[in-house]
Amino acid sequence: MSEANASSNKGVFEAVVSSNRRIGPRFYRLGLEFVQGSAKAFSNFEPGQFAELDLANVALPSPETIPEDLRDTAGRSILLRRPFSFCKVTLERDRTLAELLYCVVGPATLRMTTLSTGAPISVIGPLGNGFRVPDEKKKALLVGGGMGTPPLQHLAQVLTDRSSIDVIAFAGAKTAEALPFEGRLDEISQQLGFSLPEFARYGIESLVATDDGSAGYRGLVTDCLRQWLDESDVPASDMMICACGPEAMLAGVAQIAVEKNIDCQVSMERRMACGIGLCQSCAVECKVEGSNETVYKMCCQDGPVFNGRDVVF
Repeated sequence: MSEANASSNKGVFEAVVSSNRRIGPRFYRLGLEFVQGSAKAFSNFEPGQFAELDLANVALPSPETIPEDLRDTAGRSILLRRPFSFCKVTLERDRTLAELLYCVVGPATLRMTTLSTGAPISVIGPLGNGFRVPDEKKKALLVGGGMGTPPLQHLAQVLTDRSSIDVIAFAGAKTAEALPFEGRLDEISQQLGFSLPEFARYGIESLVATDDGSAGYRGLVTDCLRQWLDESDVPASDMMICACGPEAMLAGVAQIAVEKNIDCQVSMERRMACGIGLCQSCAVECKVEGSNETVYKMCCQDGPVFNGRDVVF
């Protein structure tokens, strides 16, 4: 979908919660159902785009279930919407089903755990610009760090419709428990390279890296990526890297891409208070081609996906 079409489709819509499943210690997968006008607007939601959710009136969970580290802040008012990318989008006749992944880290995501099936929720979207993998590319490398994997899961879903491209996913976290997935497959599946069900369901190989070696490669996901590239015989011009995660990881991925002369897109994370460029709070410093000067672009409008060569890390 073109940028013009993405912009013209955005608006304020109401979604209905279709599911809210706990998949880890603090990880949840929330399902949303869009119907009528909202279904059409979100039917072309691109991997890497995002939506702003209104959580101001969502109730807190019972006091005894609130994690100890959040008890002092749990009661804070939620004044601003929260941005989320989708990890899966499914079209069913006159409705669009979307899923997002969230981690309970503050008062807003804590409230999200109480969303029950059938609950209405106000959503602004689709917002921003997502990943775009040219048709001529033959290999897509999806690199996610921590909670950066949702848009890459969606991208994996979209790319499986292309018979001409091969996809491999890299997922990194500090420990095995910090991996935001529903679980790994059995030992045989891991040996075959299909260790993450969220990618395996699309027939996509996945490699895991953890800082402490509790799962997969011991070390940073960027080191795992570099090792794979060093052993690969795929021409650089045939490959594209799409990355989402902590900024330090994105900087490392972008540097590797420059060294290997591989096209790279990175999804930047900023506090996007409004999501439509009004508050100017999500600036990303970018290089000006052919100059030593830099400019600031809005993550919510110009991004959140940028060319890795353009971003000043």
